[in-house]
Amino acid sequence: MFQQFSLTHVQFMLTGLGWTIGLAMIALIGGSIAGSAIALMRVSVNPVISRLAQFYIFVVQGTPLLVTLFIAYFGATYLGISVQPIVAIAVAFSFYAAAFLGDIWRGAIQSVPKGQREGAHALGLGRADTLIHIIVPQAVRIAIPPTVGFFVQLIKNTSLASVVGIVELTRTAQIVSNATFKPLEVYMTAAAFYFLVCFPLTLVSRGLEKRLKS
Repeated sequence: MFQQFSLTHVQFMLTGLGWTIGLAMIALIGGSIAGSAIALMRVSVNPVISRLAQFYIFVVQGTPLLVTLFIAYFGATYLGISVQPIVAIAVAFSFYAAAFLGDIWRGAIQSVPKGQREGAHALGLGRADTLIHIIVPQAVRIAIPPTVGFFVQLIKNTSLASVVGIVELTRTAQIVSNATFKPLEVYMTAAAFYFLVCFPLTLVSRGLEKRLKS
């Protein structure tokens, strides 16, 4: 017998929203750590290191995220490694985020005018000091808006984790829809939750972009 769509179901979906945001935050943190390394490798003067980072970005960006999730989820078992599904999916999302964040931050670093580097070298600063004290502070300002925008995409992409059993917002919506047979009401509620989280972040991203350009 089907249940009525009720406040209890909405509260259950809110717990899924918490997992959605948590998974996106894990991906952002893990992706930021690995993405920083990827960005530095991409701007390296060593062509081998730069090409390796470029190859990683091309492979990850050219592979559907769902396939990456399946590889992480089933790959650990294939290798005989026992991990929780949430761990495998968090790792997959982190590697996915690293490719995009590394590319975003590489673009931000390279968009800093060459005159800044030349001026730093004229003052006797080495490449590392120039990068740390001159280039990166300016690149951070450039990179913040697209990074926030990518975080919005991460939140929405976490819905793919439902196919491997992670009970995030989309998965809770599926469960509630099957229990209530009210798919329109349930998925409209889920869409509203996504909107309430993503739309303010989109406004923040646009506001930062305008402010930092001025």
